[in-house]
Amino acid sequence: MAKQNTVFKHAFNRCLQQLAHTATLPSEPEIGNMLGVSRTTVRAILARMEELALISWNKRSKTVLRQPKADDYYPEDETSSLSAIIERSFMRRILAGGAEPGMQINELEIAREIGIGTTSVREFLIRFSRFGLIEKRPNSHWILKGFTREFALELTEVREMFELRSAASFALLPPKHAAWTELADIEATHHDILADIENRYMEFSELDERFHLLVHTSSANRFIVDFYDIITIVFHYHYQWNKTNARQRNARALEEHLDYIAALRSRDPAQVEAACRRHLRSARETLLQSIP
Repeated sequence: MAKQNTVFKHAFNRCLQQLAHTATLPSEPEIGNMLGVSRTTVRAILARMEELALISWNKRSKTVLRQPKADDYYPEDETSSLSAIIERSFMRRILAGGAEPGMQINELEIAREIGIGTTSVREFLIRFSRFGLIEKRPNSHWILKGFTREFALELTEVREMFELRSAASFALLPPKHAAWTELADIEATHHDILADIENRYMEFSELDERFHLLVHTSSANRFIVDFYDIITIVFHYHYQWNKTNARQRNARALEEHLDYIAALRSRDPAQVEAACRRHLRSARETLLQSIP
């Protein structure tokens, strides 16, 4: 239910934005297509809008009564993006199936599980398929081609090139740039987790994703940021493929991150490159060890 709740809140906020441009809302199927969600979710959105006196809803008639205010929207931290929701559902299926080559992935089942239309799922899978990990088959089916050692080596090679470039860009950001504030927050979370590593080591993979995405985004290079999608999926979830020594491994990675953050703060290109290379070398070893 929580998954559908997130989809609902995300779609509800997007539907509120449409109210600013219209006096009446279109039909339920049209709203569903516009938002990429199921008919059930559309009805839940309309019921919530009626409850807030945003619309008058009488069968096919949906008249806008007032413009939405800031407090009508759900908070941003409760509304994951649709692609993030699809990604989580997709990876849960792969992990549950043991990530075995030849495993079938059905876009209709993913869409039904989340409560959205198949178009959004298909778009995500098409984007993901360009890396050669999955392949389209007839009748809404996809096949997992397998996560091989060769794939991992190719991925880490490109990751290292992109991240070294991004880290060098990060060190050149002006002192007042918002990224430094975000980095300070990420650094504080590292210390919090390390202080209670026995109980909180499983939180590392999400923090890892947040930290590396921040570094990559600083490159302001759309190709690097776009490529980060595949990096984050593989590196984020490989921690779940192999749980051996997870606590020690994550503690070491947290310490490496802190060294990396200190190097970024120093703005010294040599220090930044050395810390970045050291951490990426460890990440490569961990990834290779996790392949069955």
